[in-house]
Amino acid sequence: AGGLGTRLRSVINDMPKPMADIKGKPFLAYLLDYLSVQGVSKVVLSVGYKYEVIKEYFGDCYKKIKLLYSIEEEPLGTGGAIKKSLYLLKCSEPVIVINGDTFFNVTLGDLVNFFIKKSADAVIALKKMENYDRYGSVNLDSQNKIIGFEEKNYKKIGYINGGIYVIHPNIFDDNELNNKFSFEKDFLEKFYNQKLFYGLVYEDYFIDIGIPEDYRKAQEEISLIIK
Repeated sequence: AGGLGTRLRSVINDMPKPMADIKGKPFLAYLLDYLSVQGVSKVVLSVGYKYEVIKEYFGDCYKKIKLLYSIEEEPLGTGGAIKKSLYLLKCSEPVIVINGDTFFNVTLGDLVNFFIKKSADAVIALKKMENYDRYGSVNLDSQNKIIGFEEKNYKKIGYINGGIYVIHPNIFDDNELNNKFSFEKDFLEKFYNQKLFYGLVYEDYFIDIGIPEDYRKAQEEISLIIK
């Protein structure tokens, strides 16, 4: 939840991107509502830019969810942010990671069960898309193992990273990584042929509020899905 929201500055005030207002409450509140419905009881919020705004709004508890804050003194990238957040969990169970600027209406229990069944290092929730060029694509084999990533280009049909992952809490332990790195570029795309990364494909509702057009779209749609 540490995004600056640079591309949204034309439609929101100078604030962390997950605090963008959707029908009177922050986008992040909808994500926490979703997690609450799914039975999640503890969330680590990886925060940085103007984190005080987030902490003041949500405090240490939201509904029945205990909130912890992993505060970045400087931007660490998505991978560095996850790595730092894992220190607060101190657990051996699978960990669910969710982007703070996307909503993907999948059943988290299915992802966790698939992760356990495959003895995976990571499982990514993938969104099936048609006629798109805004996102990179993920390639799978017949067993749903990830066998490659493609840069952004036009695809008639493909799978995109939906911004929800299940990972082992020790997933980074055997790799020499800096404290600052991209989870997608420097880890997933670099080590997919060395580790067991899988994708599970969904056709459920997906929205990314990263650009003004989709932020406006979220205003009309997301409040109908999560109330």
